[in-house]
Amino acid sequence: MDLEFFADPAAFLDAAGDLLAAEPVLGTVIGSVTERTKRELAAGIDSWAEVGAPFDRWWLVVRDEAGKPVSTAMRTAPFHPNPVFALPMADEEAAALAVALHERGESLGGVNGALPTVSLIAAETARLVGGDVTVHQHTRLWEATDVTVPPAPPGRLRRATEADAPLVLEWFTAFHVEADVQAGREPDPTGGEHNTMDSALVRIREGVEWLWESPAGEVVHLTGRSVPAYGVSRIGPVFTPREHRGAGLASHVVGELTRTGLEAGDRMCLFTDQANPTSNKIYEALGYRPVVEMANLLIG
Repeated sequence: MDLEFFADPAAFLDAAGDLLAAEPVLGTVIGSVTERTKRELAAGIDSWAEVGAPFDRWWLVVRDEAGKPVSTAMRTAPFHPNPVFALPMADEEAAALAVALHERGESLGGVNGALPTVSLIAAETARLVGGDVTVHQHTRLWEATDVTVPPAPPGRLRRATEADAPLVLEWFTAFHVEADVQAGREPDPTGGEHNTMDSALVRIREGVEWLWESPAGEVVHLTGRSVPAYGVSRIGPVFTPREHRGAGLASHVVGELTRTGLEAGDRMCLFTDQANPTSNKIYEALGYRPVVEMANLLIG
């Protein structure tokens, strides 16, 4: 077993590309985040420089005895506590990663990704530092191979434009607060993905943010659909302001974006919070089926 760290996303993708391509839905987060970072760096943009993290961003390839890549992880999250994201790996590999980070002097406050790997990384880290592990969120990865699109409510679906950026940014923030509230958690302003106007504009320019506009011209819903990575596109975030809920907006828009993604030849996936039965029920009714259980764990 060998753990190989990379600072350059392009070099990491060269090493791990075949592995990510073999299971692109399972690796959707690592694939999409790394490809986006690669695109940004090629364009002369390095958002990590503004994060102020006490460590350098990295990607990891786990190799077996023959040198073949068998798993991956990354630490690129620009939000507190800058968790590691890990794909499934053997127990000894997960423990070795925790030890390697401890020896590198990295304070690991959280780990996200596939179970049971993330539990093993978190438990070994807690043992090394004398801390405890708590579950912040249980998540589930779903994939749709076909979809049933509910009838469209009045209005139209359109891509967000740069003029929509302030509203998109506002709703990104509201989405994370509402997700905590709906799951019965106390909203944590320091946790979850932190977006900026620049990051919102990047997503809008990539054409990945979609809005539903009422017949009166009012924007009443937001859904994201990522740029495909290894042939996989991911839905999210999905947000409807409270006053516009109950009209079937989320069901229709997610269904429609899933349908057009599948017709374009992409595999379609999304994440749900297991503590939110409403969203799980909606996506299952559309045709999404569970792929793997995941978790966001905190160490402290």
